[in-house]
Amino acid sequence: MQYHLASYYLPHEKPMVMIEKVHFVDAQQCICSVEVNKQGILSPFLNEDDTLPNFYAIELMAQTIGVWNGYHGMVNDKKPTLGMLLGGRAIKSTLNAFPCNSHLMIHANLVLNDAKLANFECKIMINQEIVTTGKLNVYEPDECELDNLFGQQRFG
Repeated sequence: MQYHLASYYLPHEKPMVMIEKVHFVDAQQCICSVEVNKQGILSPFLNEDDTLPNFYAIELMAQTIGVWNGYHGMVNDKKPTLGMLLGGRAIKSTLNAFPCNSHLMIHANLVLNDAKLANFECKIMINQEIVTTGKLNVYEPDECELDNLFGQQRFG
């Protein structure tokens, strides 16, 4: 199947879109990717040595979940909506930073989906080796909740 770029499924705008390609989406999982390099979308976030600090892994995994949600919303004629990362558990990385010119494959697998709350097991791979794992809890607020939290003049 042919997918749009990840930004199509997210309510984010540059420079906050941190993943590029969508490789696969189904009812249980989403696989996206991004290149770590000076010319790519991650360039504003790179260290002096052109590596991406590992703490960005949480956002990469969260945006992959956002693509999963945006894709399924669009299937039901809904535009991408803001989601909230409630927290993460067991987040581990074998790297302090993702190397320059590495190709990150981000996997998000649905564990639990209960109305507006969901839990995903995520991993980031480089060259088919798992380098980061974690479990993320996310929440999809409705328009009224977003208005209460951020007011009606919010982004997204």
